[in-house]
Amino acid sequence: MTNNLTKYGSPSEQADMLAQSVASQLSDAIESKGKAFMAVAGGTTPAPFFERLSHAKLDWTKVVITTTDERVVPSSSSRSNGLLVRENLLVNGAANATFLSLYEDERSAEAAAGNASSRLGGILPLDVCVLGMGADMHIASLFPETQGLEEAISPDSSAYVLPLVPPTATEPRLTLTLPVLLNAQHLHILIVGSDKLEALERSQTIESVIKAPVKSIMPHADLKIHYAEKVV
Repeated sequence: MTNNLTKYGSPSEQADMLAQSVASQLSDAIESKGKAFMAVAGGTTPAPFFERLSHAKLDWTKVVITTTDERVVPSSSSRSNGLLVRENLLVNGAANATFLSLYEDERSAEAAAGNASSRLGGILPLDVCVLGMGADMHIASLFPETQGLEEAISPDSSAYVLPLVPPTATEPRLTLTLPVLLNAQHLHILIVGSDKLEALERSQTIESVIKAPVKSIMPHADLKIHYAEKVV
């Protein structure tokens, strides 16, 4: 883990450097195949990174963006990861990118997962994926010991998106499955705060990926972990 872990002096420096790296990777994808596909985490931690990336000098009309996971809530809800992305990333130059939401107000999480899998299937694999991680060692909405987690992290899973209900959640969630994450050309984890770093280190001592889902992506050939302390 230490070989792919970069520690930054501040969250601001972290956001700057990650944005530069991701912008370069998106540019390379556009140059090589004429388009780029990226998935990003929700939550509040990525917001500074989103703001920096939104200014990148890219042909954003050739970039498609989705989220790594989503809560089954209206798109206008403050709990929507899609709303966070639209307000913080799809601005400035990046306003010209195409956004694919995992949830489009379907009647059920199962229907939403099926529809999202169909939408994503035509443009996968991901060129870039930026994940967050919780202090409980979850990534995307792959939470420890959640019913259905085994299918979502199975290397043989044929689904691109699955519905899960984490034990502490107030609503169902949609998540990209492990094969989608591992098939991304470039994979990043963005973490801020000593509690997250301690959780990451603790995960390496746990054998079961069911208890520590972040372990499931550690074999990725181009995994980069970006860490900064919280600003007090």
